Amino acid sequence: MIALDWLLALGLVLIALVAAIAGLLTVSAVQGPPRHKVSSIFSDLAQGSEGAQGPVFLFDGEVLVDATPAARQILSTSRARGGNWLRLVGYLSQYFPDLDALLRRLEEEGQIIVEGLSAKGRKLVMTAGLGGGLMRITLTDPTLEGRPMVTDSLAHHALSQEVEHLREALAQAPMPIWRETEAGEVVWANSAYMLKAIACLPAGKELGWPLPRLFERVASQSTLRGQRASIALPADEVAWFDLIGATSGEERLVFALPADAAVSAETALRDFMQTLTKTFAQLPTGLAIFDRQRQLQLFNPALMDLTGLPADFLSMRPSLLSVLDALRDRNMIPEPKDYRSWRRQLVEMEKAAASGLYEETWNLPDGQTFKVVGRPHPNGALALMMEDITHEVSRSRRYRSDLELGQAVIDEMDEAVAVFSASGQLVMSNLSYALMWAHDPEQEMKAVTVRAVTGHWRALSAPSALWSEAEEFISTVGNRVAWRSEARLLDGRLLSCRFAPLAGGATLAAFRVVEVADKARPVLAETGLAETALAEPGLGETILADADLAAAEALKTA
Repeated sequence: MIALDWLLALGLVLIALVAAIAGLLTVSAVQGPPRHKVSSIFSDLAQGSEGAQGPVFLFDGEVLVDATPAARQILSTSRARGGNWLRLVGYLSQYFPDLDALLRRLEEEGQIIVEGLSAKGRKLVMTAGLGGGLMRITLTDPTLEGRPMVTDSLAHHALSQEVEHLREALAQAPMPIWRETEAGEVVWANSAYMLKAIACLPAGKELGWPLPRLFERVASQSTLRGQRASIALPADEVAWFDLIGATSGEERLVFALPADAAVSAETALRDFMQTLTKTFAQLPTGLAIFDRQRQLQLFNPALMDLTGLPADFLSMRPSLLSVLDALRDRNMIPEPKDYRSWRRQLVEMEKAAASGLYEETWNLPDGQTFKVVGRPHPNGALALMMEDITHEVSRSRRYRSDLELGQAVIDEMDEAVAVFSASGQLVMSNLSYALMWAHDPEQEMKAVTVRAVTGHWRALSAPSALWSEAEEFISTVGNRVAWRSEARLLDGRLLSCRFAPLAGGATLAAFRVVEVADKARPVLAETGLAETALAEPGLGETILADADLAAAEALKTA
């Protein structure tokens, strides 16, 4: 029994030992090999100098291999954009304007030490060297004179310079900029805001803290871009601004962009549109303006009066084709032969109007006549103008009918008639004139003057001073008296010529062929044989025959 107990105890001890060894192995496997901290190339140098290591850069070409914390801070504050090398070049260019020449010198000599001077008089020493295919650049501040740099002065200067630039930019900004809390209290403002606040202060009051608000809180805290607000300035002036806000932590940064020019332009445009609308409303011509999508944008009351289109239909901004279809339904447009040609005609009309070539006269079924003109406008807009010319067309037709009737009347006259205007232009003649003088003015393209006409008369008649007198009479302006004379044609016919003034300075010239009997009757009247011829018929025939022979002899003698 005692041996059994010892065996059990020994087994327990062995089991515990195996379990302990297994636990140690498991913990060792989980923990793995000890990790070594990756250190920088400059770590030992930094530890040896107790953190006083300044800006040091290590480049392989333009690739940054390593840099001290101060050097990385300079790269982060550089105003240049791009990679690490471009940022460093941008920073060094402030001190070394000939940096490219210095880098070429470094390639030739292997190591350089140069001192640079910024525009503000700050000095900087650059030590650069090549070794092992790498370029090492060290920057030092000569003003420290070898003292340890607890805080890197170059990085501090870069940060200070950036802050100075930002402050200058905000101070020179022409627009008011300010910060405000959620409660609406202004905690910071730039110079433009301060000047506006001082200008808005009552007389005798000075600017104090907290800064006064210039704009309503609702406008400044709106998230809408371009929220417009105004402030009242002295002399009853009003300044307009577009407010743009951005959340910055628990505060808001607000920019007030001047909008006086935009407000003035919008006011002028609104006034112009009102004036234009009132003018359009008084026009008797129907006007419809369509945009580039051919949607109706503007119309006047005359369009509704002329076409009968309802206002609610036009207010829905229909398309051009819809408006023309509505006009067709009301018989306010010439009816085509078929609908297909109608639609094709509309497309051609739109193209012609867009090019400024459309101008037509619409003869409607009810007897009305419309003049429709299409004109293009900038940005692809189109304007259609409709004018009722029914009365003008009626007057024109009546006038044309009167002219045709007058022409037909004088064409039936036996007397050859020619009418001259006050300026001496031949404006009217009849058929007897054309046959007598072999002259038809309607066949000539250019205007016929009195000089040309009298020259034509002179060429077809015997020499006489009559035509010069006629030309002078027709060209005379003022009071004139009608007169008569005679002329003989080249074929021997005798003409009775009559010239009379007409209204408006016009002149009538009439010609009639004198027959032999007409020439003899004045002779009978003078001798008293006319009564004898009437009393005794037989004797009268003999007397008339003798008178005709005497008249013929007289004509031959003349």
